[in-house]
Amino acid sequence: MADITAAAVKELREKTGLPLMDCKKALSECDGDQDGAIQWLRERGAQVFAKRSGRDTAFGRFGLHTNIDEGIGAMVELKCESAPVTQNEEFIALANGLAKQLATGPGASSAEELLAQPSPDDPSKTLAELKDDLFNRVREVFNVGRMIRVEGSCAGYSHNAGTVAGVLLRVEGGNQEAARDVCMHVAAMRPSGLTTDDIDPAEVKREREILRGAALQEGKPEEIVDKMVEGRMRNYFAEHVLLEQLFVKGDKQTVGQFAEEHGMTVKQFVHWVLGEE
Repeated sequence: MADITAAAVKELREKTGLPLMDCKKALSECDGDQDGAIQWLRERGAQVFAKRSGRDTAFGRFGLHTNIDEGIGAMVELKCESAPVTQNEEFIALANGLAKQLATGPGASSAEELLAQPSPDDPSKTLAELKDDLFNRVREVFNVGRMIRVEGSCAGYSHNAGTVAGVLLRVEGGNQEAARDVCMHVAAMRPSGLTTDDIDPAEVKREREILRGAALQEGKPEEIVDKMVEGRMRNYFAEHVLLEQLFVKGDKQTVGQFAEEHGMTVKQFVHWVLGEE
């Protein structure tokens, strides 16, 4: 059996971030071989993960990769077991690394496919290896949830105070700052659709019927009820439609007017809230 020196244990700890006793045990099991010890630690961690995999992952954050000049964007949901881990710098980096690889790599149709790809920040490791290494250090289960890749100029915003939300916005024209402001508006106001055509027709019909019934109960003449309903429907759309909503950073104009002022056309938005599918 190889003599396991303190220097070798220290070197392995610096590589893995794991406790000294775990590193010493791994080196002992692998006759002092550093690469073998790293693999041994990963395999041991995988066994522990398998036992804990059914644990609830009710916390997390959204990794984002966006740049209005790149012409592509992505968002990935990374979930964990406890709130403190969501602020862990390595956890944040992993979430953003997943999104960056989804955006800039060949794409992926499943979490497994994405995790099998190399890390965009350290191609010597796969994203799965980074995830497993982080599990070994933190000992919490991590699960990749929803993920989306959007072709086109994108901006994004992740809100991690109170409600955890992520927004991905596809635009034409404009600039990064203005697009991000619209993302922040989406996170705050939670619109149901981009335009009036995006609202569920059944919901619109139901609202019209409610408003018409209310107008008739008020004793309004039949000939003006329809005009009243259309007027009140404008208020309904102003509440639910992104481009019709009053912009949160200045209630003198709608989001559509704000976008137009900045030479920007909003083409699509994705708004996810952690725990809401």
